[in-house]
Amino acid sequence: MPNLNNNNILINTKQTNITFYLFLFYLALLSMLGFVATDMYLPSFKSIEGTFNASTSEVAISLTSFLAGLAIGQLLYGPLVHKIGKRNSLFVGLSLFMLASALIANSDSILMMNIARFFQAIGACSAAVIWQAIVIEQYPADKAQNIFSNIMPLVALSPALAPIAGAMILNSFGWRAVFISLCIIAVLLIAMTYFFVPKEQVSVHKSKTHIRYKQLLSNTRYLGNVVIFGACSGAFFAYLTLWPAVMEQYGYAATEIGLSFIPQTIMFIVGGYSSKLLIRKFGTKISLNCLLILFGLCVAAIFTSSVILNTETILPLLIAFSLLAGSNGAIYPIVVNNALQEFSNNAAKAAGLQNFLQITISFGASSLVAVWASAGDNAIGWGILACSVLVAVGHVIKSHDSWAQINQYFTFPDPARLSKAFTKHDQ
Repeated sequence: MPNLNNNNILINTKQTNITFYLFLFYLALLSMLGFVATDMYLPSFKSIEGTFNASTSEVAISLTSFLAGLAIGQLLYGPLVHKIGKRNSLFVGLSLFMLASALIANSDSILMMNIARFFQAIGACSAAVIWQAIVIEQYPADKAQNIFSNIMPLVALSPALAPIAGAMILNSFGWRAVFISLCIIAVLLIAMTYFFVPKEQVSVHKSKTHIRYKQLLSNTRYLGNVVIFGACSGAFFAYLTLWPAVMEQYGYAATEIGLSFIPQTIMFIVGGYSSKLLIRKFGTKISLNCLLILFGLCVAAIFTSSVILNTETILPLLIAFSLLAGSNGAIYPIVVNNALQEFSNNAAKAAGLQNFLQITISFGASSLVAVWASAGDNAIGWGILACSVLVAVGHVIKSHDSWAQINQYFTFPDPARLSKAFTKHDQ
C-alpha cells in the first residue's frame, strides 16, 4: 500500500510538471504573438503588392499601422484589466486579434488590410501586457524572476523564425494563409486562456486600488528599471535598423546579411538563461550591476570601432554586437521583474506603461540612426552611445528611493545668501 501511494505521488508530480511546462508554452506564445504577427508576413510583401496592385509604400504602411496600434494598445489593457479582469481582457484582445486576422485574410483592398492591421495590433497587445501581469500576480518575486528568464529568451527566436515560417506558408498556400495561421494561433491561445487563467471574482479586480500613470512614473524604482529596459532595447534597435545597410557597404550579399543575425540571436538566448545562474550565485543587484558594466564595455567597443578607429572589417562590430545582445538577454528579465514587482497588485497597468515606454524609446533610437543612415556604422555608434547614456540615467534613478533624494543633488542658490555674500565682498 505505501508503494502505491508513492506511485500516485510520482504520477501527480509528473502531471504537475507537464501542466507547468504547458503553462510556460502558453506564456511563451502570448509573449511572442506581437512579434510573430509583425514578422511572419514580411516575405509576402511582393505577393500582396501583386494581389492589390499596390505600391511598395502602400504595403509598407501595413507595418507602420501595426506598430502604431502596438504602441497605443499597450496603454489600453491596464485599465481594462482593472474593470473586467485578466481572463476576460485576454478573451477580448485575442478575439479582436483573431477577427482582424480573418479580415486581413479576406480583404479585397490594401486600405482594408492596413486598417485591419491596426486593430490586429490592438488585439495583440493584450497578450504582451497580460502575460507579464499573470506571472507577477501568480508567483513570488524569485519564481517570477525565474519564469521571465525562461520566457524572454524565447522571444528572441520569433523575429528569426517567424519570417521563415511565413515564407514556407507563402510558398505552399499563398499570403492569405499566413493570416489564417495567425487566426489558428489566436484560437489556440483563447482555448489555453480558458484552461490556464482562473476566473476572477468581480469584487477581486474592482477592489484593487486604482492607480494612475502619474503614480507609476513617480516611483523611481519602477521608472529607473523601465528606462534601462527601454534604452537597452533602443541600443539593439539602433543596430538592427542600419546593420543591413552597413554590411552592404562592406560588400556583403543578402544571404550573408541574414546569417549575420544568427550570432546575436544565439547570444540573446544564452544571456537570458545565464541570468538565472548569475542571480542564484550573486543575487539580483550584483548580477545587474555586472551586466550593465558588460553592456557599457560593449558600447565602448562599438563606438571605438565604428567612430574612432573606423575599422575596415565588420568582425569587431559583429563580436561587440553579439556580446551586447547577450548582455541585453540577461538584463531584460531582471529589470522587467524589478519594475513590475513595485506594482504587483496593478501589474497589467504597470506592464502596459513599461511596454509603451520601451517601444517609444526603441522607435526613437531607430529613427535617430535612420535620419543619419548615410553615415553607416558611425550612425550606429553614436546612436548606441546615446542609448547608453539613457541606461546610466535609468540606473541612477532606480538607485534612489524617491525623487526627493535625487533632487538633493540639484541645489539652487539662495538669493538672500548671495546678496549678503556680495555685500560683504563690496565692503
